[in-house]
Parts: sequence; structure tokens; C-alpha cells
Amino acid sequence: MLRKICLGLTALLLPLLPAQAQISDGEVRIGIITDMSSIYREVGRVADIAAEMAVNDHGGRVLGKPVRIFIRDHKSDPQVALEAARELHEEHNVDAFLEMVSTEVALAVQQYAKDNDILALHTGAGGSILTGEACSPLGVHWVYDTHALAAGTAAAVTESGGDSWFFVTADSNFGRSLEADASAVVKRMGGEVLGRAVHPPRANDFSRQLAEAQTSGAKIVALATAGDDATNAIRQAYELGLMQGDQTVVGLLIPETLPQQLGLYVSSGVKLTTAFYWNYDDKTRDWTERFRARTGATGTMFSAGIYSVVGHYLKAIEAAGTDDPSAVIAKMRELPVEDVFARNGRLREDGRMVHDMYLAEIKRPAESTATGDYFTILQTIPGDVAFRSMEDGNCPYVE
Repeated sequence: MLRKICLGLTALLLPLLPAQAQISDGEVRIGIITDMSSIYREVGRVADIAAEMAVNDHGGRVLGKPVRIFIRDHKSDPQVALEAARELHEEHNVDAFLEMVSTEVALAVQQYAKDNDILALHTGAGGSILTGEACSPLGVHWVYDTHALAAGTAAAVTESGGDSWFFVTADSNFGRSLEADASAVVKRMGGEVLGRAVHPPRANDFSRQLAEAQTSGAKIVALATAGDDATNAIRQAYELGLMQGDQTVVGLLIPETLPQQLGLYVSSGVKLTTAFYWNYDDKTRDWTERFRARTGATGTMFSAGIYSVVGHYLKAIEAAGTDDPSAVIAKMRELPVEDVFARNGRLREDGRMVHDMYLAEIKRPAESTATGDYFTILQTIPGDVAFRSMEDGNCPYVE
């Protein structure tokens, strides 16, 4: 009789046993696939440190099991990224892919992750297509997207009188998405688009495109590009005198390191939208001080975004009691996001993490009081304003 009672108690307690047994392979494995040597290397070069900080702040373990991080350089080549994804999956059985800067890379990896039941945690890629027609039930788009950049910068600049635009656009999915999203905002607000000039990715010479922008008569010259391309375009715009004329140069995705690379004399006055500013409040300053001690670099929206999504991912595993991707992403949607990166954040069913964004302007030299003190925050843009609605995204698996 006693044996029957013990067996009955054991059966009742089985659901309450420690959840460690639900961690596949005895550890949580995250594969960072990023650009460490090409056009977006400023995004990827400290990605592993930001991820490690999140793991350490979580205690180094989840459900009693260690967390292991792998990092691979995709060199801004989708094929190289796919090879890295395949290797991380087949040889290391990673639970999640992380970062994936560049929309072309992100689209390729997201499809591979979807086909192989792996989470895709995007931080550096910007194309809003990732939560639109190319969305995935296991895809998460964390930091920003082309719509949020357009909604912030294009709306604010058009509202303040910049009602005629000319686009210098990267010939890529990202560039085209950025231009399309910004153009839609400008036209909706009564402005007009006077023209566009396309440049190949990794361009060295923007003189033709900038000359077309100068002769267009547009009040706003918008750079629908990013990384080294955006930096080189602004440098050449300054050299051509465009920055000192009647036209205003607007960067739709300006590297946060731009003032450091070009100096404030060249970059001052450029407006941009960002998801994070290290000098925003005490919380961001404290985190950046720790990050700088590890890397020698100031925190950007990309590094803070990696820290944020990894931390949220580990919390979701803890809450779900398993690293099963479907269970984890359900918890990621359920838990609010409020940390050093995100204000008023929440993860929607289409994979978009909605949070506040910021319209900023690069300071003049006399206004900067310390190293890294480059931005003036002009406006906080609520997440529901910055990011498009789920209905407008047309994600096919969301009813």
C-alpha cells in the first residue's frame, strides 16, 4: 500500500520536476552571424561582447544549464551567411541565430531558420519585409526597421518644412525598402519626391548621385543607405559643398559612429532616427560604462539591441521551462520588454518588437561636451507611431 502511495505521489510531482531536462544538448546555444570585416563591420565587431554581457547578467546559466555563444563572419554575403547557418545548425545544433546585419543576409537566414525550427533574432538588419511578406513564426525583429526610420525622420523633417525630397538609394532590398517607406510618409504628409539616384552597395564614388540631388532643387537630400556607404556619401556631400548650401542632408540610417569617423564639423546638423542613445539617462550611461570597459567603444543601438534580445530570450527560456523554439517565442511575446535598450517594448505576433524610437540631430562642435556626446534628442517617437501596424505588414501567417 505504501509503495502505491509513493508511486502516486511521484506521478503527481512529475510535472513539477526541474525544467533543466528540457534544455536540448544540456546547454543553450546561440549562433551570432554578423559582418565583422565588410561594409557593416561596425555593427558586428563587438556583437559577441554585448551578447556575453547579457548572458553574464543573467547569471551565466539558464535553468541550471550553461549558455554557449558562437560567432561567424558573413562578410555581407548571403551565401557565406547560409553556409555559416548550416554549419552552426548541423555541427553545433544551435537554438537561435542572432544579429544577421543586412536585409539580404537576414532574409536568407530567416528562411533557413524557419525550415529547420530555429529562432532567428534579428538586430542589425533593417528591412521591414522581415515582419511583412517574408515573416516567420520563429522570426524576431528587435532593434529597428525601415518603416520606423522613415516614420521618424521623414515625418519630422516634412512637418518642419522639408516638403520636397530626392533620394540617394542603395540598390538592395534594404535601400529600396527604406526609400519606399520614407516616400510613403512624405507623400502622405503632402510632400513630393522629385527624383532618385541609385548606387551599388559598397560604392566609393557618389559624385554622380549627389550632383543629381543638387540639381533637382529638392529641399531634402535623403540617403537611403547605411554603413560605410552612408559615411562615404556624407563625406562627399560635404566636399561638394552640399552640406553648406540650402539643401538639407538627411540620413535614414546613419551609423552612430559617424561623428567619430568624420568629425562634428563634417557631420553636424545631420538628422537621423535611432533606437538607442547611450547618454539618454542614468540606465543607459551605466550600461555603456560597463560596455566601454569591455570594448573601448560607446554603446550603439546595435550593441544595446543584442544585449536586450539575448536577455529577453534567456528570460523566456526560464519562464517556458524549455528551449523549445515555439514555447520560447510564445513567452517572448508574453513578457514585457523594459530594459536598458527598450522603453515600453512588446513583441508582436508578426515578430516585430515595438518600442519607442528617437529623432536626433548631430551636434555642432561647440555643443559637444565629452567624447561620444554627439546627439541632441529632438523627439521621442512612441512605438505605435514609429512602427507600422501588424495589419499593414501583411504577414501571411498572422490572421
